[in-house]
Amino acid sequence: MVKYAITAATGRFGRAAVSHLLTLVDKKDIVLIARNAEKAKQAFKDIEVREASYDSESAMTKALSGIDRVLFISSQPGGEVPRLVQHQNVVNALATNHVSFVVYTSFPHADESENFLAQDHRGTEQAIVSAKLSHAFLRNNWYLENETSFLQAAAGDAYAYYWADKKVGWALEREYAEAAANVLANGAEREIYELSGPSINFATLGETVKSAFNASSTIQQVSESEYTSQLEKNGLDHDTALMVTSFQTPIDDGSLAHPSDDLPQILGHDLTTLSEAVKEIIR
Repeated sequence: MVKYAITAATGRFGRAAVSHLLTLVDKKDIVLIARNAEKAKQAFKDIEVREASYDSESAMTKALSGIDRVLFISSQPGGEVPRLVQHQNVVNALATNHVSFVVYTSFPHADESENFLAQDHRGTEQAIVSAKLSHAFLRNNWYLENETSFLQAAAGDAYAYYWADKKVGWALEREYAEAAANVLANGAEREIYELSGPSINFATLGETVKSAFNASSTIQQVSESEYTSQLEKNGLDHDTALMVTSFQTPIDDGSLAHPSDDLPQILGHDLTTLSEAVKEIIR
């Protein structure tokens, strides 16, 4: 009997991955690892839950006892414990427990990307390799949900602003999560997958939204500083506006302009069309 675990199981990606894994393996073979065990138990009934945080190597080591295959979902940067330290804790726990296969959610072309977001992912990939863990790296492009505010504006009669004009491989977060569950359950034919939706820019995304909702919005590119100013006019404080503005930096530097067919291939079907995906988010 193979025992599967999904870390960070109560996050949006984790919940979607668990839901799909339940269609692939028996629920008695699944273990959810979460910082808040009660939250995980409320989300998924009758599935074993073990409480552990990436901040604690000892807690993760205990939580991963007896586990064969792990979906290791990367944490968010900016916590009290640096992300790479958190990830090293997880890798150490995986190695201590001699986990047979780990699926890690990474960043596009993490081994060569110069974007600041790639650094922790590159370090984590290297740690997994150094630990001699059998693995698959799923280098996820951008979740369409990241642009919810833009999508809502484009679907109405407002101005939908953006500042970065390079192409992005947007796809629904649940599709990336379903692909991760597939690899966890079925194994991998190779070490690295570059997962991406169709490569388009904000202008095309905006026009697709307008068409899907028969909207009268205006899609407008502005400068980076103008974008920050617009966010402040909409009520964000300066520091938050700068942070939100920075979310388009990986688009501007071309980090996400890498089309690939790996995602639909792992899923075994075409991706949700962009217009339908948008409706799924802002219906």
